[in-house]
Amino acid sequence: MKLVRDFIPEIIEEDGKTCYWRKVADRSEHMYRLKLKIIEEAEEFIENPCCEEAADMLEVVQAFASINELNFDDVIATAQNKAIKRGGFEEGIVLVKVHEQGESRRSDTVKKAL
Repeated sequence: MKLVRDFIPEIIEEDGKTCYWRKVADRSEHMYRLKLKIIEEAEEFIENPCCEEAADMLEVVQAFASINELNFDDVIATAQNKAIKRGGFEEGIVLVKVHEQGESRRSDTVKKAL
């Protein structure tokens, strides 16, 4: 049993097959099933990075926004603003440690090597 796109039951029946389906019981179940779905879609994208799989991930994010009453255009605008101010994730930067003031630090060469 897994969350599927809204028209999948119709598509299955148009193909001459029978399927059994139900709607999620409540918002909590919907959030849980979306969580499982985003993991599934991310794994599929990692195996086959293409527009089709990226679109599936985007659809799940859009559903998350919708059931939490967030305007998806606002989500996109917020993402764009964050990318301008803080960058995106394209460079693959991994933060290893943050030194507090007064804490001893190793040399900058270690920072680059990590």
